[in-house]
Amino acid sequence: MKKQRSPQLQRRVDETIAGIAAVADQMPGVIIIHDITRNFAVEYMSPRGLKLLGVTLEELKSVGPEYYLHYFNPEEAVEYFGQLARTLFEQNDPDEVISFFEQVKFRGNLDYHWHLTTLKILLQDDEGLPLLTISIAISVDPVKHLTPKVDRLLKETVFYRENYALFAQLGKREQEILKMVVLGKSSQEISDELCISEKTVNTHRRNIKAKLHAASTFELSQYAMAFDLV
Repeated sequence: MKKQRSPQLQRRVDETIAGIAAVADQMPGVIIIHDITRNFAVEYMSPRGLKLLGVTLEELKSVGPEYYLHYFNPEEAVEYFGQLARTLFEQNDPDEVISFFEQVKFRGNLDYHWHLTTLKILLQDDEGLPLLTISIAISVDPVKHLTPKVDRLLKETVFYRENYALFAQLGKREQEILKMVVLGKSSQEISDELCISEKTVNTHRRNIKAKLHAASTFELSQYAMAFDLV
């Protein structure tokens, strides 16, 4: 997907990045500009972000797409940026904004830090195809700013990623019954509502627990919340 930029396009890229760089440190977060045609390699990062990672912009650019594996949760890097690259390139809508939580590792720190990131197309090339994206990553402080609702959302994000393969085994009917079980409905109530036998409902309930490796209603409720059934 990478191709040589024309002098005119390179000038547009340089001017666009210079305009962002002039105000980047006034923004309430880290600004990152990526090159979609180089698998989201970094073209620019604001000084605040470079300081947190402990690198120079030249070092970061030289890493290329491997940047994500160095500083982000590797599982999230593959999942998020692979999907985001496809979504942004296919939709090619400069007004489309994507938001997500991600975990970043800073220099000299073994722990990941949660960030809320918003991402959109910043610049299109001469043919009108997406070229650069811009994102702003805002740190979510687990002590000062994390409300119970956001805390739950972050935990659900981790649960979603770790258990997606298990949940994907459920059919639509099983998802429907899972939702009703978590809402406290009995097998008889589910049977009446879905017009199926109670025996069939109980079979579905056993299969759902087996597929999700869940032994309790609480564990089932974790799936229902993480996958937006309730």
